[in-house]
Amino acid sequence: MSTRLTVPTAHPYEVVIGNGVHDQLRGLVGADVRRVAIIHAPTMAAQAARLRAPLAADHLEVHLIEVPDSEQAKTADVLAFCWKVLGGAGFTRSDVIVGLGGGATTDLAGFVAASWLRGVRFVNVPTTVLGMVDAAVGGKTGINTAEGKNLVGAFHEPVGVLCDLDVLAGLPAREMRSGMAEVIKCGFIADPTILDLVEAAPDAVADPTSSIVAELITKGIAVKARTVAGDLHETGADGSIGREALNYGHTFGHAIERFEHYRVRHGEAISIGMVFVAELAHRSGLIEKDLLDRHRAVLSLVGLPTAYLRPGIWEALSTTMRLDKKTRGDQLRFVVLEELAGPTILAGPDESVLVDCYRAVSS
Repeated sequence: MSTRLTVPTAHPYEVVIGNGVHDQLRGLVGADVRRVAIIHAPTMAAQAARLRAPLAADHLEVHLIEVPDSEQAKTADVLAFCWKVLGGAGFTRSDVIVGLGGGATTDLAGFVAASWLRGVRFVNVPTTVLGMVDAAVGGKTGINTAEGKNLVGAFHEPVGVLCDLDVLAGLPAREMRSGMAEVIKCGFIADPTILDLVEAAPDAVADPTSSIVAELITKGIAVKARTVAGDLHETGADGSIGREALNYGHTFGHAIERFEHYRVRHGEAISIGMVFVAELAHRSGLIEKDLLDRHRAVLSLVGLPTAYLRPGIWEALSTTMRLDKKTRGDQLRFVVLEELAGPTILAGPDESVLVDCYRAVSS
């Protein structure tokens, strides 16, 4: 059994969620394709070979492009390496890129597809909870620079996404927890039933084979699909917060990632970032203390960090945040809650309040 969710953008595509759905890759690749490049991390080499076999049996020319693991893949040098492989193989606009792996791999693969010949088709095959719920859906692609995370990229939507839940059984516990941060984020900004599920069965959330995990992933993807459909390019043109809501916890979280040279998992940093902006919303008079406390409680239930015990580095984090994509001029902007499932933008908060929020999560 599988679930299909449509991302109803100008060029709609389906996200297929279930066990054993990798065998649907051939249908997503398309009938007119001659060459397929599967971009994957070293840990996904065996899975890449399994994906390759039926494509090759159908007389497609399949190239396996191995890239570094995690955020080390998202560099200009790795991007150029991928271009070199595509150029050597004679990739044309009718050929297809497949991104197999976690969020960093699918971010890179999407940008390779967006930049090669000004845009070729690509399919995402995420292999982590984080990749399924966040990176693989929505068409945000990109790489990092020395100055910050995801500062170079493009909006380029996949033609389909395959979320095979079977692969989660092999995930390390820390990776499962990290991915759940993005799921819980969706609960705070849009679908509180996610929080209810986590609170009711925290032990099941740690079991990648549980029906609760499948339900949480499906709900998280549904939030992402609805949100990006209304504001694909994050313009907020209709006057609403739009897609920016998905950045809840990310401004402070990305600063932590950058400062720690990505040794802290994305979800761990975003978990702390959500507590930071909950503190900011509470201290700015937007939410009550019980909603602030619920952030710490729910995130702690699944073993995610709610504090960043690095006092004395506010200036470094603040400098990094000012390079965040949500910043306008010199004005910091944060996604915060006015109420549960009621996100908004708080622009230019007082520096002293931000320092107090930092102290609250660093001690």
